[in-house]
Parts: sequence; C-alpha cells; structure tokens
Amino acid sequence: MNGAESLVRTLVAGGVDVCFTNPGTSEMHFVAALDRVEGMRCVLGLFEGVVTGAADGYFRMKGKPASTLLHLGPGLANGLANLHNAKKAHSGIVNIVGQHATYHIGYNAPLTSDIEGLARPMSAWVRTSPDAKSVAADGAAAIAAAKSSPPQIATLILPADTAWNEAEGIAQVPESNQRVSYSPQAVEQAARILHGDGAHTLLLMTGSALTEHGLALAQQISGKTGCKVMGQTYHPRMARGRGRFSIDRIPYVIESALPILKDFKHIVLVEANDPVAFFAYPNKPSMLKPEGCEAHRMTAWGENSVAALEALAAALHASPHDVKPQKLTDLIKPSGALTLTSIAQAIACAIPENAIVVDESITTGRGFFPPTAASAPHDWLQNMGGSIGFSTPVATGAAVACPDRKVICMVGDGSAMYTIQSLWTQAREGLDVVTVVFANKIYQILRGEFDGVGAGEPGKRAQDMLKLDRPALDFVALAKGMGVPARAVTTADEFNKALEEAVREPGPRLIEVQM
Repeated sequence: MNGAESLVRTLVAGGVDVCFTNPGTSEMHFVAALDRVEGMRCVLGLFEGVVTGAADGYFRMKGKPASTLLHLGPGLANGLANLHNAKKAHSGIVNIVGQHATYHIGYNAPLTSDIEGLARPMSAWVRTSPDAKSVAADGAAAIAAAKSSPPQIATLILPADTAWNEAEGIAQVPESNQRVSYSPQAVEQAARILHGDGAHTLLLMTGSALTEHGLALAQQISGKTGCKVMGQTYHPRMARGRGRFSIDRIPYVIESALPILKDFKHIVLVEANDPVAFFAYPNKPSMLKPEGCEAHRMTAWGENSVAALEALAAALHASPHDVKPQKLTDLIKPSGALTLTSIAQAIACAIPENAIVVDESITTGRGFFPPTAASAPHDWLQNMGGSIGFSTPVATGAAVACPDRKVICMVGDGSAMYTIQSLWTQAREGLDVVTVVFANKIYQILRGEFDGVGAGEPGKRAQDMLKLDRPALDFVALAKGMGVPARAVTTADEFNKALEEAVREPGPRLIEVQM
C-alpha cells in the first residue's frame, strides 16, 4: 500500500466518502488510489471554486465533511473564495492538496508556491505530510479537525513522493471533540433579561438554532415574553415554510436596518454576532444596534443552541400554549409582467415539499422571504461569506448530499458567471437541481453600492464596469452547451410554467428570467 492508498482508505474508514475533485499531475497517485479503493464517490468539477463550494453545500445538508482534491497552490488559490464562504458558514471540509515531490520543491519549478501560506487564512488546520508513513495519521487528524465542534476546514498537503512511496496502512480517526452543550449561566442571564424587559429585547439567531425545533422554541419564548425574534441577514441553513415559525432577517441595507433595531435595549445572541453593516459607508454607522443597547451571548458556534433554547423556555415557563398565530402572505400564482413581486410569488408557489433552496439572488431576492414563508416546508441556504459564485456549487454539493430532494438554486447573472461550470457537473452526475438565473444584465448590487458610498453619478466608464452587456450573456446557450436543458422566460405566466416543468422533471434544468 502506498501513501495515497493509505489516505483514501483512512478517509473512507473515517466516514469521508465523497471527494469533489480537480486533480493535476502531482495528484495522479491519489487519483489511482481513488480508482482502486471502494467506498469513495468521486465528483469532478471543472473549476476549483466549484469543488470547494460543492464541499460546503454537501456539509450543510449532510452534516459531515466531504473531501476535495486540488492541484498545488494555484488550484487551492482558485478554490479559496468558496472556502472563505464555507469558513464563515462553519462547514467541515477535508482538503487534499497536491505538492511537488519533497526533493523537487527546491528546484523552484513553475508551479512551486507556498501552499501552507495560501491555505492558512481559510483553514483552521493545515499540515504537510513529511513522508508516506505519516500520510494516514495526518489524514485521520484532518478528519478529526473537520468533524470538531464547531466544524473546521482542514487542509492536508500531500507531496507526490509521499503519495507514491510505501506506507504502513490506514489510521484510526481520533475521537472528535465532544459537542459543547451550553452555559447554564448564560441561559439564566437571558431568562432574567427576557423576564424583565422582553418587549425591548431581540432574540437574534443563526446556525443550529434555525432548525424547525429551534424555531418552535423561539416562537414559544416570543409569545411568553413579547420579545422579537430575528435572524442575521444570511444563514448557513434555515428551516422555512408552512408550519414553521417564520422570522424576519436584519436587512442588508443600513437605512432599512436602523429603524427596525432602534428600540431594542438588549440583544440575546444565539450563535449570531452583533449586527454590523456589510461595508463601511461615509457618514453611516458600522454597528447597526442603537447606542446603549447591550448584547448578551447565550450560545456560540459549536454549542447546543437547541438545548439552550429548551432550557430558556423552561426557565420562562414558555410552552406551545404561548404561541401566537402568524399571518402569512397568501400563495398567489402571478400573471402578467415579470416584476420583483411576481417573481417572488412564482417561486413561492413552485417550491415543492422538502426542497432545498440555495439563495444568491442578492438584489432580486431581497423580497423573497415574506411570500415563501407560506411555501411547502423547505430548507433555505445563503451565502455567509459574501464572495459571489457561491450558489451553483453549493447547490451541486447539496444535491449530492440529498439525492431525494429537489434543489432550487437562485442566482443573479453576474454571480452565475463566476462558477457556471457547476452546470456541467450537475449534468454529468444527473443532479436534481433547478437553476434560476435572474438576468438583469448588470451587477445590480454594485449599482446600488455606487450610490450608497456616495461615489457620485457613474459616468460611461464606470457604467461599463457595472453592466453585463456588449455582448449580452445567453444562459440558455451556456446551459445547453454543458448538457443542461434550459429555457428563457419573459412573463410571469411563462415563469410559472417553466418552474412547474423543471420541478416535475428529474435532473438539472436552467431557467433564465429575462428582466
């Protein structure tokens, strides 16, 4: 057994049985080992950002890490943007990055680079295997790091000779860190605050609190104390739809967020962070909570927020009897022109039972939450890190993790072009993903940001850096070129029909919404 085979066998034995790959020369012995060893599903991506984003989506839905296979420093660098997003979402990933043979590194060949230096900003655990006999143990340590609480990104760098030289066998994965429960003192403090001034307290949640059960507990607490429950602007995963407590998110736009938060005196943080603006703007605050408002952390990432919410509800004597009915927006199938409202209504009507919605709609999708609260029960995934090109790879990984669930990916045309190669992987693997591209032919978010930072009125050269025209992008042709059936729609009626057909038919589909 060589080092590469010892690593693959260790990965499989450690429960890492999917590898999203984009290999090169230095990884060929690892590719050969993947071919020989049973138990590992290998999914090829045509760009490393697809590979790393797919691993993120896989973890969010499966709750266990996948591995990636990347080619040297440049391959890792190509995948860093979606590793940034995965890090912000606290997704566990095991990266395997090839390296030149140990004796070749000193010759400074063209692809030589500081791989550890590239890996560290996005990885909590980084190691270069020194020899073939160390590879299995290093792989086991990487798995343990990825499975820790909170989960982490682990990057193992594999020099070529450590892959092809003789190894001793597989290694057992160390016991992962026990999941931290929660602080009873923090729960007691939250109970005192809510009991004393619930009407001026915000329960701000994200992460594991946004399961169906966690939301139900928050609804009971809100009914008992009068507190407001909200989510951060973006979340790794949120249970939504009929029968689930629908909560608002803090708006992205500062001018919208400030009036919503202005009356709170206390914020109880459930895995969430203090509400801050995404960017700095001249003469606008970075911190969105009002002056004098105190933040109190009840749980942090990696802690058991659902158990903490159960303890908080018990301390407050909150129960299902305290729940107040929610008024949800009626599901109305739209007709006529495509508008932000009609698009939201069409999507709300089309979401099937137990779907996974991956949202990178950015400006188009800011109004999607109210109507989709009444959709069939589903999970909603968002971009925690803000680096665009997130949604199509995450949708790909989510579909690999949950082949029995329909995935709906919503993305703007600018974001879609970053990782459009995801469509090829979806076609090759027969993944059940409906990609909806909102083609407004402009980086609409940046047009708004241009005004937001007070940069003045954009001239021709500035506009040319924001618009996606000359030539216009043809997503139907792009999708068909990668083996994904596609169609364009220009009215709400056409959009309804296209969504119905795409949801009904298995396999990947793309709908270009021409706005």
